[in-house]
Amino acid sequence: MKLYLTPHACSLAVDIVARELGILLALEWVDVRAKKLRDGSDYYKVNPKGQVPTLEMDDGEFLTEGPVIVQFLADGVAGNDLLAAPGSMARYRVLEWMNFVGTELHKGFTPLFRPTTPREYRDIARQNLENRFRWLDGVLAGKPFLTGATFTVADAYCYTILMWSKLHDIDLTRWPSLKAYVERIADRPSVKAAEKAERAAKTGP
Repeated sequence: MKLYLTPHACSLAVDIVARELGILLALEWVDVRAKKLRDGSDYYKVNPKGQVPTLEMDDGEFLTEGPVIVQFLADGVAGNDLLAAPGSMARYRVLEWMNFVGTELHKGFTPLFRPTTPREYRDIARQNLENRFRWLDGVLAGKPFLTGATFTVADAYCYTILMWSKLHDIDLTRWPSLKAYVERIADRPSVKAAEKAERAAKTGP
């Protein structure tokens, strides 16, 4: 399978999950601004939305949307701890967190990435994010991951989005439990390998 991704995007979460599961994905780096692949071909022909991540499966079918892709990957590997079995409350807790990250954190950062966002709204967006970070800091006090002792697909997604705080000069040291959470995940071999691949992509041809 092939993963279409770009540095500093939510596609990092998919790469982390794949590495956690021992799934070897070919990585195809995308210029999301130009909507081009490195060979100059049109990315819209891969994903008409023009966004990453996109997973190309061995049969040629494409799957989009990061939260869906990580569920697909986890469900394909029996007995893993990243996503509990269908129908279990443990699974719904993970999906609950996936929804929170997607709606409250991921979309919360969107105005900060847009150069046309008015300053007043940019300040409101930052304040909303900081309120969420403060709440997360309390939730994470005394437990290593979002649902407890086990690292899940929700943690891969949450970590990826929280790393955007560096791009917007939001200092996580104000929330010590949240900062420790990020550092704990950053130390995982899967995360180190995925971020190393991103650095290589940024400096590559």
